[in-house]
Amino acid sequence: MSVINIEICTDSLEGALIAQKYGVKRIELCAALSVGGLTPSFGLIKKCVEKSSVEVHVMIRPREGDFNYNSIEIDLMKLDIESTKKAGAHGVVFGILDSENKISNENKSLVEFSKSLGLEVTFHRAFDFVSDYNSAIQKIIYFKFNRLLTSGLKPTAIEGLQVISELQANYGHQIEIMAGSGINETNVSKFVDSGIENIHFTARKFIKVSSKLSMGNNMIIDEDKIKNIIKNI
Repeated sequence: MSVINIEICTDSLEGALIAQKYGVKRIELCAALSVGGLTPSFGLIKKCVEKSSVEVHVMIRPREGDFNYNSIEIDLMKLDIESTKKAGAHGVVFGILDSENKISNENKSLVEFSKSLGLEVTFHRAFDFVSDYNSAIQKIIYFKFNRLLTSGLKPTAIEGLQVISELQANYGHQIEIMAGSGINETNVSKFVDSGIENIHFTARKFIKVSSKLSMGNNMIIDEDKIKNIIKNI
């Protein structure tokens, strides 16, 4: 059986340390996971690199909402890519769509810039908003992204497994295909059985605290989820 590479999406140093504990290959480091992830702080990136041995791949997303960015936002993304490299990260994660939700040509210059700094590049789940996925992945490959994170154009990867498997079969020799969204211990074996070699999931859970003062949910790493997924691979 092929080796399964695991990527955990996290917003904390604790997440990086627990990923290391379980031999996880990569983390996707984000802020604001409640809106799908935004670019994290320089300090958090640097600490995750310094304190853990996992590959740190950093979300480069300047705002929530869609993935059609203006020139100012793209310049900001470039600065964040540069800062990510200075913090010592292994790679970056981004995706730009045009006004018709097709893969934007703006991706090309950001990929080239990232690779000139020695960073790997992942195209994220902006891919799941395209209409023609074969045309979209061909363009992503042409731009020389290292990997694609996708739920197969569905809300969860198990719903999109047929498309993900098709992408793996047709394009897996040209780009890494990584399944993500809703992967857990009850369904992970289906991805393994389908020949998917890279899986991505978030592992965190809500904790109740006694204080009435709050401006958001208190979340911690769900170590049991990580342990159970690995057990079922």
